[in-house]
Amino acid sequence: MTRKKIALGKRLRHSPKVRTLGLRPNIEDYSKAELELLRKADIIYYPSSLYEDVFLALGKKVFPANYYRYMGDKVKQTELFILLDIPHPRTRFYQGSQRSQDILKDFCYPFIAKLPRGSSQGRGVFLIRTHEDLHRYLEMSDLAYIQEYLAIDRDLRIVLVGAKVVHAYWRIARPGEYRSNVSLGGRISFHDIKDDHLRFAEKVALLCKFDEVGLDICICQDKCLVLEANMVYGLKGFEKAGLNIYQLLTERVTEGGI
Repeated sequence: MTRKKIALGKRLRHSPKVRTLGLRPNIEDYSKAELELLRKADIIYYPSSLYEDVFLALGKKVFPANYYRYMGDKVKQTELFILLDIPHPRTRFYQGSQRSQDILKDFCYPFIAKLPRGSSQGRGVFLIRTHEDLHRYLEMSDLAYIQEYLAIDRDLRIVLVGAKVVHAYWRIARPGEYRSNVSLGGRISFHDIKDDHLRFAEKVALLCKFDEVGLDICICQDKCLVLEANMVYGLKGFEKAGLNIYQLLTERVTEGGI
């Protein structure tokens, strides 16, 4: 029997095997015929954070798994990495009036501080060198997300679909910048990416049940560490390599890979 494949989000709109309905703000905005398609669907692609839990409660399979729940949430990601024993920079969270003192008991300058939720493109990441830096950061967030500083000038962005690598590239920070984000001037390179790095990323995606993800991985003392998981990842690396993520996703559906 042919599996009934329905999508709400538009990433698979060019796939002949998936019917894309589009995302609407109210479930009753779908016609009776469309609601019946959703009820009978074997799998629903890109259900959005608005409807994912509803479809899961109905026993539906959704794709991508663990996508909306971890999107932009560094705290949940870190907790998952720790519980799964996935190598990750030493990270701790702090709340309350004694945050500054507690942080300095655990970390020496310099260290990294991040806005724990909703930040992207490196703009919620801060290199904390002084008490003044720390004070300014703590004014931004009630929950402090503190991470050890690693003296690296690059990281690997590895994009996976169905726990299989579809693209990988180095992001190399511009001189004087501690962040390697392409949006902040980071340079893209496809050289010297080792098979071990790719297999590590596939293992992480499989353990975390990330169906579609851009993993940021650094190499420190010859060891792979996961920095974070990006569900909304940039496409500059794809464009430079002449790749189209939407075409790749469509091919995976056609091949039965997702």
